[in-house]
Amino acid sequence: MTGYDEERIAGLLRLLPAPPDSWVTAAQQLPRARAEIDEIVARSKGDAAFRAALVADLETALADAGYEATPSVVAAVRLRLGAN
Repeated sequence: MTGYDEERIAGLLRLLPAPPDSWVTAAQQLPRARAEIDEIVARSKGDAAFRAALVADLETALADAGYEATPSVVAAVRLRLGAN
């Protein structure tokens, strides 16, 4: 232990500036984005045509399926599909 108790740590955290609003917004969107990425990957495992469309043109396949093809979602799906 470093000798800091919970109250001391809380006091030190209060001294930090507030995070930028964009960080807060991004953190709030993470659970939904992760669930959506999990859904896309699961669907690709059970639907060969969907997987082929993802491999052929990821952004278009996501848009055609009703997903928002943001850069972070595209990168995460691309990574997950490459790992499977």
